[in-house]
Amino acid sequence: MGRVLLKNVTIVNENQIFESDVLLDGEFIDKIDVSISDSEAKVIDAGGKYLFPGLIDDQVHFREPGLTHKGDIASESRAAVAGGITSYMEQPNTVPQTTTIDKLEEKFGRAAETSFANYSFLFGGTNDNLEEIKRLDRKACSGIKLFLGSSTGNMLVDDEEVIEKIFRNTEMVISAHCEDETTIKRNLNHYKEKFGDDIPVKYHPLIRSAEACYISSSKAIALAKKTGARFHVFHLSTGIETDLFHNDIPLEQKKITAEVCIHHLWFSDADYATKGTLIKWNPAVKTAGDREKLWEALLDDRIDVIATDHAPHTLQEKDNVYTQAPSGGPLVQHALPAMLQKYDEGLLSLEKLVEKMCHNPATLFQIEKRGFIREGYYADLVLVDLNDPWKVTKENIAYKCGWSPFEETIFKSKVTHTFVNGHLAYENGKFSAQRNAKRLTFNR
Repeated sequence: MGRVLLKNVTIVNENQIFESDVLLDGEFIDKIDVSISDSEAKVIDAGGKYLFPGLIDDQVHFREPGLTHKGDIASESRAAVAGGITSYMEQPNTVPQTTTIDKLEEKFGRAAETSFANYSFLFGGTNDNLEEIKRLDRKACSGIKLFLGSSTGNMLVDDEEVIEKIFRNTEMVISAHCEDETTIKRNLNHYKEKFGDDIPVKYHPLIRSAEACYISSSKAIALAKKTGARFHVFHLSTGIETDLFHNDIPLEQKKITAEVCIHHLWFSDADYATKGTLIKWNPAVKTAGDREKLWEALLDDRIDVIATDHAPHTLQEKDNVYTQAPSGGPLVQHALPAMLQKYDEGLLSLEKLVEKMCHNPATLFQIEKRGFIREGYYADLVLVDLNDPWKVTKENIAYKCGWSPFEETIFKSKVTHTFVNGHLAYENGKFSAQRNAKRLTFNR
């Protein structure tokens, strides 16, 4: 890799925007200064482009092992790099599930061989693997994942005694998918009686309802407060849930935190008419009013992180009747352009975007030397042109599944360069054949 000198960049970092040069030396950021000269460095003149820390996505499903017809670590991490995501945390609902330490290490071994972005994995909690959770080193991976409502992969944890024991027996961040199974089943049976299996997808947010989300998340938060567990709620989708979270202390001191995903910030239930099952997610995309409340909570810091919940399925799988069409969709390549579009609309500042997609995931999960542009930190960096419009088409989609819910969308901003540990992994639509990804490490 050697030395690389980025000239004339506009840095967005730690609530500041300023012009500077940045010198990379191997895997690390060596120097940040207004004017740097280095005769031995390869020079990239950014010409006023904006430089962000590499994004950290705390929730992706890369489908390996066992579901690799949808995506795999290599294909989806390449797509992530094209979207400026340099580190990710992958979920445990694969085949087999990541619910033993041996299976966790097998995933790490596979990522070491094929991943284009830095990687870690969440360890899946079940009704019967408490002893494995107790054995897990708190630095081994990014955290514990609980499905407190069933979703793809059938990892529902519904034994309340076990859930409390998990909350009491780990110091790691416990992240959860919160939807109340009883409520969902009742709603589903109601609509199946009316429509059979071919339920119009517009009823998805009424089946996987706001009530189902709130019952589960409020109950889990109460348990976290009771036990003192470090608890993180994935993919908030309702306005009512935002009242469960607070902004009165710094993130470093919070014991209960929240994430919102791209699709819940972009789409609403009005979009089912045109997008159909392509925007069928769990939890469901809900009303425009819910979306507005999520934005309010994000901007006032009750919600701490923006992520993707990237979860690819084939179009053939999606093109099924409601009960057979799986939930989830691909997002990592288009998450940053989508949020930059919200910046262009005046809804989101660049500083807040970087806080929620770079700084806060690193802080929340205590990731070592990533998520910030600092001397001595890993050179995970993204160059963005804020005025280079482009259209999402089949031809420029990098996902293995070959489609995107953003197809035909014109984004104003474009990722031009992505560095992973100082290595130029992506440049103007082209990927490097070499990889320089690393296993994430944690300051715990």
